[in-house]
Formats: sequence, structure tokens, C-alpha cells
Amino acid sequence: MAHSGAHEPEVASATPPLPKDWVPGLLENWRTDLLSGFVIFLIALPLSLGIAIASGAPPMAGIITAIVGGMLVSFLSGSYVTINGPAAGLIVIVLGAIETLGDGDPLAGYRYALAVGVACGVIQIVLGLLRAGKLTNFFPLSVVHGMLAGIGIIIMSRQFHVAVGAGTPHGHVVPEDFPAFHALNQGILGIPESLGKLNVSVTMIAIAAMVIMVLWPRLGRIAQFVPAALVAAISGVILAIALRLDSGFMLDLPEGGLLGAITFPDFSKLPASASLIFAYVFVASLESLLTASAVDKLDPYRRRSNMNREFLGKGIGNVVSSMLGGLPMIAEVVRSSANVMNNAKTRWSNFFHGAFMLLAILAIPFVLELIPLASLAGILIVIGFRLAHPRQFVHALHIGKEEFLFMIVTTILVVAEDLLVGVIAGIVVGLVVAVVRGTSLGNLFRARTRVIAEGEQVAVAFSGALGFSSFIGVRGTLDKLPAGKTVVLDFSEVKFVDHTVVERLEDFENEYERDGGRVERRGLEGLRPATLSPVSSLSRA
Repeated sequence: MAHSGAHEPEVASATPPLPKDWVPGLLENWRTDLLSGFVIFLIALPLSLGIAIASGAPPMAGIITAIVGGMLVSFLSGSYVTINGPAAGLIVIVLGAIETLGDGDPLAGYRYALAVGVACGVIQIVLGLLRAGKLTNFFPLSVVHGMLAGIGIIIMSRQFHVAVGAGTPHGHVVPEDFPAFHALNQGILGIPESLGKLNVSVTMIAIAAMVIMVLWPRLGRIAQFVPAALVAAISGVILAIALRLDSGFMLDLPEGGLLGAITFPDFSKLPASASLIFAYVFVASLESLLTASAVDKLDPYRRRSNMNREFLGKGIGNVVSSMLGGLPMIAEVVRSSANVMNNAKTRWSNFFHGAFMLLAILAIPFVLELIPLASLAGILIVIGFRLAHPRQFVHALHIGKEEFLFMIVTTILVVAEDLLVGVIAGIVVGLVVAVVRGTSLGNLFRARTRVIAEGEQVAVAFSGALGFSSFIGVRGTLDKLPAGKTVVLDFSEVKFVDHTVVERLEDFENEYERDGGRVERRGLEGLRPATLSPVSSLSRA
């Protein structure tokens, strides 16, 4: 939104013909989808195991989630090439649920947490039926990035103890005299004591995994088909054998394989778990919808996901997964992006990824038990660092000081207090800043818009302030516009447009022009960007 004037619509031929869906899509695209599904399976296998362990759940819980997310949810979701499964962003809330509800008994806490997962799924189903997919438009992007950064810091600090061999998720990872269930205490403050218990062999394996995760993707085409996480896990197996690593530091799968891993939820503490249920629904739903939106931009066929069906699909998937002993699932952005890069065409690639996961756990469970926990910890530390990478904060500052403030407040409180406390604080700070900028209370949650249709042209005139808190109504208005017209976004009477709205209006413009329409912007004269960034907030001089 850094420029004004008309945008020429892209040539229609630039968009390739849409792949068929369902069974015709399988017959047409099975080769590319099968290959992509296999590559994604190689990425997802070590990640699913590591995420489950980091969440305080049995390793097979992550496998169950990936199988259900692939083989069932692929047919229910509203997106075409996203990959469903466990994700690093959910580690904190699952671990918190297990620790909080278990009162020192991990197995009991796990079963109580499964009940929370079932409740989360039921609520997501209801939200889908209520067509609540538009709610994702409410949250300020810098707060979302701050939440993910905070989660990344917690993942790194918790996995550090496993990486140096000071303990495993099944033992005392941090000093017992620190208060329980507190991310800052259990992660960061326990580091000095864990350093005193450092195991050289374990640490070498973790460092090797981290180095591979960083350097392997730079090798070009081979890294596209042989994922870094798989190489890190295999290297860990080799090093563990060479160093004669104690079996207590290795992956431990239950007897009886997949059937032996099935665990049923305990609903007895569900009435007292309202805050945990809300956290599950909030994080799982927000990440899934944001991922679906991001992958839509990568899809060469320019298909747009049905966000209400995303709610329904993930809801049913979470009910089934949690009933069987799996973790909550989302549409995961890294695996989904890799799916597009590997030329996946349809939802069948997600199905194949789940099918390969099922085959692996049935055929080679003994191989998986050779993977050292330190390798999985190293993989997760790199993933956590990527979530909290310093350039994320630099980018926020480049957009504007206020966006940096929202992000840093959210991150600090997610780490020091609680995930939901951090997110709510970030939103409150955003609302306060909007009021300070002159947004009236009546305009804070309700945008002032007028739609004027004249032949082939439709003008949408805005006035007052356009902030994240009022964008749900703005997007609802834009979604009702007829396709194939010339849409004029008129900012002549606007005083302020925040970064989130600027970026999401860019998304609308791209989507509308993909469908053959045209978007112009008028009245930007006098609206000054906060920084040189093309997506910074705008305010009238």
C-alpha cells in the first residue's frame, strides 16, 4: 500500500489451469502428490516425535496426530495443499496443560490434557458451523509474531536441558525448588544448574543436529528432497552408536506399537479446565487460519482456502486425534510451504504424508528407537530460534516503533507470565495506542465505510481510523463486493491506517485481482507512512 493509482490486473494465462480435486485429482496428479507426500513425511517424522516429547506427551502422540491430520483431515479441511499435524507453536500450551492438570503425575496429566483437546475440537466444529473464520482478521500481526517469538524462546530454554544431557522430559529437567508451571522459571532460570550436569556425548549430538539444521538447507536441490531434520536424526543415530550412548538418552516407544500407544482421555477435570480449553482453541485455530492464508499466497494456482471449513476440519481432527491419544493439530506452515515447493497439486499430498507415517510406525518402530533425544532437542532448538529470530524484531521496528512495542510486550509477557496474558496485553496496548492516536471509542471496533456502485466501478469510501480491531467489518464489506469490477478504495477522509490493515488490504487486493478484478486506491495524498517500509502504518499530517 506504499503506492497509489491503479494496478494492472495480471494476465489470466499466468495462472495455470486448476488441478482437479477429490478422486479425479488423485488420478490426474498422483505422481507429484505421492512424491511430495513422501518428502513431507521425511520432514514430519522426526518433528512429530520431537514435538510430542517436548510437549510432555509420549512420542507416539505426535505420530497419531500426523496420521489423523493426513489421512482424515485432508478430506475435511478447506485448504488444498496445507499439511496437518503437531506443531512447535502448540508445545507450550500442551505442556502447560499436562503439568497443571497432572499435579506431578505426567500420565494422568496427559489423559486430562487429551480431554482438553477433545473440547477444543468440539468448539472448533461449532465455530466452523457459525462461520467464524473471519475472526482471524481481528488480531494485530505484530502481536501474533510476538506470541510466536515468545513460544520460540520457551522451546529453546526448555530443550536446552535435554540437549546438554541434564535430564529428559520424563525426569527432573530443572531444579525442583523453582515454582512449577512457569515458563521463565522452568526454562531459563534452570540453565546454570543444567550446565553443571552437562554430558559431553549428549551435547555433541545436540550440537551436530543444530549445525545440520542450519547448514543443510544451503546445499540446494538435495536439501529439497532430503530434509535437514531427517539428516539430523540419522546423524544422531550414528553418533549415539559411536559414542555408546546410554539407552536412557534414547527415544522410548511403548510396547505394542501404534495400538499400544492409544490412550483415552479422562474428562473428570474438564469442568475446571476452561482457561486451558480457551488457550488450545485460540492458538490452534489462529495458527491454522494464518497458515492457510499464507499458503494461499504461495499456491501457484491461486486457490483461496475456505476458513470456515478449516475450523470444521481441524475440529473433527482434534476430536479424533485426542480421543486416540494424539496431540492437537494445526495446518503447519513450514511443512505446508515445503509441500508447495515440492509441486504438490492437491490435498492428496497431505493424505500420502499421513499414510507414509502409518506405514513407518507399523514397519520400522525399532529404527525410531535408535534416535537420541538430544537430536530431537537440537532440531527443536533451531525451530525455536527461527520463531524468535532477532530479525523478526528488527522487521517489526522497521515497520514502526509502535509495532515493535506490541511485539516486545507480547513476547516478554508470554515468556515471563503466560501465553494468553501476553497476547491480551499486546492487544490492549494496541487499543490504547489507537485511542491515543485519536481513534474515537465508537470507531475503535467499527469501521466507517460507504459502498457506492456505479456501473462497472464500485467505490469503498473509508473515514476516521482503520485499525486492526475494526478490520473484521472492513473485510466483511470487501468480501461482499461483486467479482470482476473496478474497486476504488477511497482514503480521502481517513485519519489513520495501522500496519495490520495495510497488510491485509494488500492481501484483499491480490485476491481480488487474481479473480479478474481491478483495485485502485485514491485519497492517499497527505497520508504519511510511519517508516520507509511499504506496509508501515499511515497517518494524516
